[in-house]
Amino acid sequence: MDMNTIEAIVPTANPAEWREGDAWLAGGTVLFSYGSQTLRRLLDLNSAGWEPVEEDDDGLTLASTCTIARLWEVGDPAGATVARWPALGVVRPCCDAFVASFKIWNLSTVGGNIATSLPAGPMTSLCAALDGVATLWGAAGSRELPVVELVTGDGRNALEPGELIRSVRLPAHALRARTSFRRLSLSNRGRSGALLIGRRDTDGGFVLTVTASTKRPVQLRFAAESLPDGPALAAALDAAIPANLYHDDIHGLPAWRRDMTYRLGEELRLELLEEGA
Repeated sequence: MDMNTIEAIVPTANPAEWREGDAWLAGGTVLFSYGSQTLRRLLDLNSAGWEPVEEDDDGLTLASTCTIARLWEVGDPAGATVARWPALGVVRPCCDAFVASFKIWNLSTVGGNIATSLPAGPMTSLCAALDGVATLWGAAGSRELPVVELVTGDGRNALEPGELIRSVRLPAHALRARTSFRRLSLSNRGRSGALLIGRRDTDGGFVLTVTASTKRPVQLRFAAESLPDGPALAAALDAAIPANLYHDDIHGLPAWRRDMTYRLGEELRLELLEEGA
């Protein structure tokens, strides 16, 4: 889409240069799809030259400008990265959840998907499920916020005006876990109606992250000494997700999303707890 209100594209990643009427530009797949009548400048983050993926003994750091195509490479099940960090087995299913062409994959970014904050955003699902912590840059300085807290609703997040996502850190304790993925849509190539990721940590704990069916990510944590059975997991979902938190749009009614959340959650519990035992 042509954005005929844009007066300048500025190559910068400096939040001090942001002003009213600006938007941060990474891949721009959503920005150019929806257009705008109010934006005057685009601040191009690609000029920063951030390394897309950085690995050390404590985990992985994904730059906000890391593309989905680059992340797909990280999730190669035969690659050394997944061999070292088995939780990354859910990377490729999350990439596939975009239901997008290779042209979109080569432009769309991890940070852009999280910042857009749609309930079905698969990068939000991935990073929240792996205890990702976002580093945010703003005029007042840098701060960190867990991704599960960064997205606060449908198209809503905790970013301040002018603030940007610099990177997301995935910690080693989550990356060493066993993970499993479940997703449902009303059609074969439709937007996610429910996307759940289960995680069995090396200390025996169980983490269930609910996205797409809810307006924001919801995470349930169970210690090794208090792992849930089926009724206990259902009760925990009851307590964590009120009726008004289930998303409602053409991709699924709240009642259906709720039922699928319970169904997929139980499948993940059985796979990671009972079969894993």
